[in-house]
Amino acid sequence: MKPTRLRQVLTTLLRQRWPAFVWGAPGVGKSSIVRDIAAAADLSVIDLRASLLDPTDLRGIPAISNGQAVWCPPAFLPAAGQPPGLLFLDEINAAPPLVQASLYQLVLDRRIGEYQLPEGWWIVAAGNRQQDRAVTFRMSSALANRFIHLQLDPDVDDWREWAIGRGLDPRVVSFIAVRPALLAQAPGDSPAYPTPRSWEMLSDVIRAFGAPRAWADLVPGIIGEAAAVEFNGFIRRSLSERDILRIVADPATAALPDKLDGIYLLTSWLALNAGRDGVAAAAAALLARIPPEFGVVLARDMLRAGPGFARQPGYKAFLKEHGHLIAR
Repeated sequence: MKPTRLRQVLTTLLRQRWPAFVWGAPGVGKSSIVRDIAAAADLSVIDLRASLLDPTDLRGIPAISNGQAVWCPPAFLPAAGQPPGLLFLDEINAAPPLVQASLYQLVLDRRIGEYQLPEGWWIVAAGNRQQDRAVTFRMSSALANRFIHLQLDPDVDDWREWAIGRGLDPRVVSFIAVRPALLAQAPGDSPAYPTPRSWEMLSDVIRAFGAPRAWADLVPGIIGEAAAVEFNGFIRRSLSERDILRIVADPATAALPDKLDGIYLLTSWLALNAGRDGVAAAAAALLARIPPEFGVVLARDMLRAGPGFARQPGYKAFLKEHGHLIAR
């Protein structure tokens, strides 16, 4: 399912405190979505990596009380009386079978021996699939049957909305619009390959290093050789920020890019800089000059950025003809 659908489903499961397992390839956003759901519900998160545990760790250690042995639960489990939160069993299927078996009672019955998971705590797990060439063990059917299983798949439209909201570099956002198949690919022999996580990392590197000559040789080590060849070629052909600012200053008559990748970069830059002076007005004026399919995407992006765009005359004119597409 798409990230937006996964968020909807997890939000509903949260209300019932039903245990959920999110499957997906490395780097597609499993952990970040779970954390976002917890933050939106004002829940603290305990990130418990089962792969780092021994089978006996969850039970705790014994102590003598009134002549009897009692078990002292580990400090990494939420204590009695602790406010509601989310116990996140990330990479759970990277744990050996005996460790997985130690989680059976916790997931289904919300307890381990004498320990009881506090009221209001929710258990969510996540893991990579066996075909992803990650470190995984086969998940026992007994443990699997204790979860509601959800499959996360990358989606270009969802990712674009997220990337603009996070302020990723417009060149990264526009490149994925041109080459959507490169948003996420299966790992190969190279340790680097394209994923939503690696594109975010590339955006951070671009921001940190500045000019393309300072970071172009780093790109293969982030997204892999093949994707790097395409991305660096895209950068060489793309508009400079000076070119874009010239268009923003004179949106009615300035020369526009004659290739689609240039239009992608222009519209991505506008969406990512929607709060700057003059950008909303320029974007609205450009709706009449760029292909309608780009205009619809730009209008949606600008509307998400703030309500001021809806008052622009250029947007109102565009809305009359293409409003049915914007509302989809």
